[in-house]
Amino acid sequence: TLSENGWKTFFRGLANDGVQGPSVANYLKNTLGHKKVCVVDDSTDYGLGLGQAVRDTLGPVADSACNISVKKGDKDFSAAVTQIKSAAPDSVFFSGYYAEAAPLVQQLRDGGFEGTFASADGTKDPEFVKQAGESSKGAVLACPCGPATGSFAEEYQQKFNQEAGTYSAEGYDLGTILLKGIDSGAITRPALLDFVRGYNGQGVARNYQWTPEGELTTTLIWIYDVQ
Repeated sequence: TLSENGWKTFFRGLANDGVQGPSVANYLKNTLGHKKVCVVDDSTDYGLGLGQAVRDTLGPVADSACNISVKKGDKDFSAAVTQIKSAAPDSVFFSGYYAEAAPLVQQLRDGGFEGTFASADGTKDPEFVKQAGESSKGAVLACPCGPATGSFAEEYQQKFNQEAGTYSAEGYDLGTILLKGIDSGAITRPALLDFVRGYNGQGVARNYQWTPEGELTTTLIWIYDVQ
């Protein structure tokens, strides 16, 4: 992973998939009490890595009978729907992006699947709800992206005439940290790196402080319910 390469200039502004995967898996298994979960990935590096983290944490709860890989760009998920319906799981976890998540959940609902549809940050996008429509209701979406506090979301909408994106708050926070460093007089590369290494402060989304490896000292995963 990126934080294990020994880089001296790496700072991740949110939890990685090694945290996100186990978190959503434990939510499905322990919080919701699901006994059988079908895990579907989109065959991308992101989807495979996150999907494997979910499967590993679920253990036997991840039903091998519906361990499914689809392709990014697919729109017809009839084979996957048939396989999932036959397995009759409590939930389906999709490890991929909203462009495939939307038609997948639509076809699952049209096919009679009544369990929980879950996914992660690749699906947590306003476009998922727009494209999936009524089928998106009740979906559970995990994300290392915290809800924007204060007036950020409202001001973002006013300025850009669109909803804040999945990581808009984090992007704003991280840019602000660099500007704070420059404003403090850290105007050379080494000085700015030292400023970030020693930074500890609250942003719009969360508190930011990094380990020597460049990961956040406190990693949080939020669970969002589509209503």
